[in-house]
Amino acid sequence: MSDVIYQAQAPLEFIPPAFNPWVLKVVHLLLPSWINWQTPITKIEADNVEILVDLYRQFQEGKIRFMLAFRHPKTDDPFCLSYLFSQLVPKVARQGTALQLPIHAHFIYDRGIPLWAGSHVGWIASRLGGTPIQRGKADWTGLRSARELFANGKFPMAAAPEGATNGLSEIISPLEPGIAQLGFWCAEDLHKAGRNQQVLIVPVGIKYSYVDAPWEAIAQLLSELEAASGLPMNPPVQGNVASIESLYPRLLTLAEHLLSLMEQFYTRFYHQKLLDAKIVTGEIQDRNEALAHRLQALLNAALLISEQYFDLQPRGNLNDRCRRVEQAGWNYIFREEFKDIKALSSIERALGDRVAEEANARMWHMRLVESFVAVSGNYIREKPTVERFAETTLILWQMIARLKGNKAFQRPQLGKQQVKITVGKPISISERYPVYKENRLSAKQSVAEVTNDLQQALAALI
Repeated sequence: MSDVIYQAQAPLEFIPPAFNPWVLKVVHLLLPSWINWQTPITKIEADNVEILVDLYRQFQEGKIRFMLAFRHPKTDDPFCLSYLFSQLVPKVARQGTALQLPIHAHFIYDRGIPLWAGSHVGWIASRLGGTPIQRGKADWTGLRSARELFANGKFPMAAAPEGATNGLSEIISPLEPGIAQLGFWCAEDLHKAGRNQQVLIVPVGIKYSYVDAPWEAIAQLLSELEAASGLPMNPPVQGNVASIESLYPRLLTLAEHLLSLMEQFYTRFYHQKLLDAKIVTGEIQDRNEALAHRLQALLNAALLISEQYFDLQPRGNLNDRCRRVEQAGWNYIFREEFKDIKALSSIERALGDRVAEEANARMWHMRLVESFVAVSGNYIREKPTVERFAETTLILWQMIARLKGNKAFQRPQLGKQQVKITVGKPISISERYPVYKENRLSAKQSVAEVTNDLQQALAALI
């Protein structure tokens, strides 16, 4: 959500999908130039594209319905998938498979995106056949639209089962069960309509890597973050050659310092108790492990601030809690009684604006947590690559940007990147549908099993 929504407003309207082939044609035409101009991506490759070509062939022949369940580490992911559809799939298909063009997919997107990215994004998403969803509640209008597109849309579906970006190419956030549920709903709709098409969910991995290791750019960014957080300036690296050996201690020191500042902030002004007994007693002495414990305590405290204001119980993982806080905030800002704002008195409008302003302020704590939901204290140590180091540094940059009130979604570009997309083995929903439809318990278990299998499949594609 935008950080400048301070006024109570009418409820968020559903943006119905309204696919326009001319809009898609323009997007496909401009996409390569847009990627070169707006992103650090210089090369996009894909493995197992022939699997996708065959799936599109079967889809166009009326034999299957399928959904692409893709990894979502960055906001650049939609550009990569569009490139896959417009460039790579047709290229492989020309080697012997006749496909009807254009190759495309309906997609599910977060209804909040047009709030921070601009209303024009909602218009474009609609004309590209996208359908929005409000993630923090049972959005029946959005679910019905996605369900209709899955069973009857002109194209297959695409969605990110993680629900949001986590900034990490090699860690998958816990998957939301909605993708599996949509698959079973599609199988159910086809069965009721007497259609014998098979329903599949196709895992798709997306992984970013740097063309050249951008250690100097990382060192410069670290210096900027150190200065912003009040740490002393570090002398230039000897020989002006930065490396993980010289930068990792600085990153740990920065992370520890930021944690200390935030712990003081929440302890003094929000009366939270954050001291970890294992750290106080010296039971945990490893810096990485101590960071992990302190970070989890801080994230929990920050979310509690939001949850207590909105009278929410802290249930589920961090992702689940963030989504509930987000929806509660939306309910305070986008209100049914503000549909006809002219019918309200000036006092009612002023009180509504005050509630909206405070709700937005309380959601700020949740936005901080949102950036760290997948962060562990051992991500770099387990595999000390420049990619992992850069991703962690950028997450700290995002945190500091939020603290300073800057736009946290416009991340710095540290260096040119290449992308590897990997198409995984399809998961059959139709094979599991007989068990799903037995009773409510078996349906719930089937959804959980597919979600777990999809999580493992996506992990295997890293």
